[in-house]
Amino acid sequence: MKRSRAEIVREYGPFEGIDKVHGLTWDGQQVWFAVGDRIQSLDPQSGQTQRAIEVPAHAGTAFDGQHLFQIAEDRIQKIDPQTGRVLATIPAPGGGGDSGLAWADGTLWVGEYRERKIHQVDPQTGAVLRTLESSRFVTGVTWVDGELWHGTWEGDESGLRHIDARTGEVLEQIDMPEGTAVSGLESDGGERFFCGGGPSGKIRAVRRPKRTIEQ
Repeated sequence: MKRSRAEIVREYGPFEGIDKVHGLTWDGQQVWFAVGDRIQSLDPQSGQTQRAIEVPAHAGTAFDGQHLFQIAEDRIQKIDPQTGRVLATIPAPGGGGDSGLAWADGTLWVGEYRERKIHQVDPQTGAVLRTLESSRFVTGVTWVDGELWHGTWEGDESGLRHIDARTGEVLEQIDMPEGTAVSGLESDGGERFFCGGGPSGKIRAVRRPKRTIEQ
């Protein structure tokens, strides 16, 4: 397993009126992050918060290119980001113990925190298609360039893990500084991971490791 230390390139927050950052996602222009009673948007260039969608938002957040998905207790809500309306709801696989949420290839990927699992879920029905086991608590989940990553957070130790999406084997780990929580995880599709900072109320941008071009 390849291991490295995180390079935090920018910190956002804490933000007024926001105590905790749960899940977060990237819509191509802004970060959306869950703060309990709403999903808040953030302009990563200016560092300023933008509009909010008033829905229960207790854990992971995802974006499929058109809709937001948000975990609220034991369910996953499908939300129109333009109107803020909840269009559909499916059961969350962890029954309330769910953490991260990501969208990839037409399905949702849902972390189950204390069970150390990631479930691939049918976004129409909530049916679990398959489950990966992890050796660590699972927080945020994200896909980037065909790579599955998840956040870990146990005690004062947290990090980002690149895992094999078929076997769950850990291929690479990025260690965060001690005491720096990772509650949510998302990639901007480029050089940054966005990490929710849990009770710090912060969001941190972490440099994504460069990939060498295979001949």
